[in-house]
Amino acid sequence: MNEREHAINAVLLGVGLGVIITPTLDAEMVRNVGMVAIPVVLGALFPDLDTSFGTHRQTFHNLLTLGVFAAFPLVYGNLHYVWIGVLTHFTLDLLGNVRGLAFLYPYSEEYDVPVGVTTSSRWALPVTLVVTAFELGAAVVLVHLPELVPAVPPLPV
Repeated sequence: MNEREHAINAVLLGVGLGVIITPTLDAEMVRNVGMVAIPVVLGALFPDLDTSFGTHRQTFHNLLTLGVFAAFPLVYGNLHYVWIGVLTHFTLDLLGNVRGLAFLYPYSEEYDVPVGVTTSSRWALPVTLVVTAFELGAAVVLVHLPELVPAVPPLPV
């Protein structure tokens, strides 16, 4: 996808994740939306720096980049949600586009799934919105699954 679609996906996901984490419609929810949305947007835009430095869809579109951002909060105690933005960038590129990603860079073979549209397609924005809805649905399940699954009663002894 292009920068526009990645930005739309990132903003919708950042706001959506903040609401999913704190669905209370109060000041705490607004605070959490900001706390989540800004790092998610920054993370979602980061992989495309390889359009200026390196080879696009290879240099920063790989598992090493995701690993660095996932480890960052463990080492430094900040940037907790940037990795989610990087992951959603990869998800949008895989599910929304016809070109693959070089997950194992510097090994340059690109991996892809057989769905998506070209970045210049008139369907790029609708596909972006469908992928975003899928990502938010997955987030709801991951965050609220313990609340959705009824407790299993203990077995009688």
